[in-house]
Amino acid sequence: MRTARTPRGTARAALAALTATAFAVLPATPAHADAIRARQWGNEALNADEAWRTTKGEGITVAVLDTGVDETHPDLAGNVLPGKDFIGFGARRGDRAWARHGTAMAGIIAGHGHGPDGGDGVLGVAPEAKILPVRVILEGSDKARAKARHTKGSALAQGIRWAVDQGADVINLSLGDDSESAHAEAAEDAAVQYALAKGAVVVASAGNGGEKGDRVSYPAAYPGVIAVTAVDRYGTHASFSTSRWYATVSAPGVDVVIADPDRKYYEGWGTSAASAFVSGAVALVRAAHPGLTPSQIKKLIADTARDSPQGGRDDDKGYGTVDVAAAIEAGAKLRPADLKAATTGYGGPYFGPGPTPEEEHEEPPGPLAPVTGGVGALLVVTAAVLWRAGRRTE
Repeated sequence: MRTARTPRGTARAALAALTATAFAVLPATPAHADAIRARQWGNEALNADEAWRTTKGEGITVAVLDTGVDETHPDLAGNVLPGKDFIGFGARRGDRAWARHGTAMAGIIAGHGHGPDGGDGVLGVAPEAKILPVRVILEGSDKARAKARHTKGSALAQGIRWAVDQGADVINLSLGDDSESAHAEAAEDAAVQYALAKGAVVVASAGNGGEKGDRVSYPAAYPGVIAVTAVDRYGTHASFSTSRWYATVSAPGVDVVIADPDRKYYEGWGTSAASAFVSGAVALVRAAHPGLTPSQIKKLIADTARDSPQGGRDDDKGYGTVDVAAAIEAGAKLRPADLKAATTGYGGPYFGPGPTPEEEHEEPPGPLAPVTGGVGALLVVTAAVLWRAGRRTE
């Protein structure tokens, strides 16, 4: 799918790239509510339980630039701030193609569960953080996505700047363009640099192109971004996860439990989820050490990652899987840097060694390869209903 352009030549396809058969309902009886937590292996992988002894993210705002967020979901109620819609049309509340991907990401970041003692539903990495929803893309099933593709290509850049101006501490970008025509957009790059200069940490999905050529994905490839690849519960690089020079760290991205506006729970996979996990982790680090700059936090997250690849880093996993408790502990030894000095004066094209020139090649997608192209959401839901919120069995 090629990138569409506005007359000004800066538009990127603003649509969620999900497979047409992404959601399927299992015929089996829904799992018991506490089975949801048992399936949530991601928080344990990030060592979140240990980090929660210090903070659960209170006082931190994470902007979720996505398809919208259902602020009434029982796992998110009270944690979602008033947001902004930069698309202005498409599916609305109550439609099936509304806010599914964004709600899933918000739940991973700041879900607090529901029911007695919050014991049911999804528990996010930073359950006391606030979510700032910014609608900059449409779901893949939204009939208006073609219109958005041609008319709202500037939404991402506008959304980043707006979120920063509202005081967002972390910007989560669980989206990306890894189409054949993908390239850096000056307005988006400038918006990312604006965010970093204002002290906001920017986290993005590395891309789901691992089985179709590992093409560069934007915004993950912009300088200063924490680009996140996906691993499974065993710490193995997910085959669908793009491997490129910009990979910073890895996080859970396979069999991830997600909340949905339909009040059911599903399992999904993708670097979208991995990005959301890291945004939650960054929220905890920001809460514990509010004076650290985005560049300090990026380095801290990388330096304290566990299961580092041989040689310390590779394109599959970056510097390893995030360990948020270790990052918080190590952060206590750092002195806050000067924000202006930390975000200006860099003249190189990349943070890190940069890409190695290689011959472009195209590989046929695997049977589970997601459809991508344009600014798309990088999460695919592969499994069924695990539980319906608000109903409990004994």
